[in-house]
Amino acid sequence: MLDWNSYRQQLTVRIGEIAKLSPDTIKGYQALSAAGVKTNRLGPKTRELIALAVAVTVRCDGCIAVHTEAAARHGASREEIAEALGVATAVNAGAALVYSTRVLDACDQVAAAT
Repeated sequence: MLDWNSYRQQLTVRIGEIAKLSPDTIKGYQALSAAGVKTNRLGPKTRELIALAVAVTVRCDGCIAVHTEAAARHGASREEIAEALGVATAVNAGAALVYSTRVLDACDQVAAAT
């Protein structure tokens, strides 16, 4: 398994390098990240739980490393994190099911063309 604490530290260093090369990219990212904090309707723990579900969905190890630490810092329990991951699993399964209908549609069109 990955050493998530070390990985998170390495990401911080490497993203710092990107910031020096392309500061506007990082500023833009920070503006997006800060948007929810300004309204604070969901609260930091809920935002981090959502971030973890999305991180799993998009398969981003860096997001997992950063948002797991942040979720814990904002009081998310292991059980709450597991529930958020269950939502991510269900949504991913649902998306696969929805896209499966596209395959059937493609099959029907191929059959109709032959």
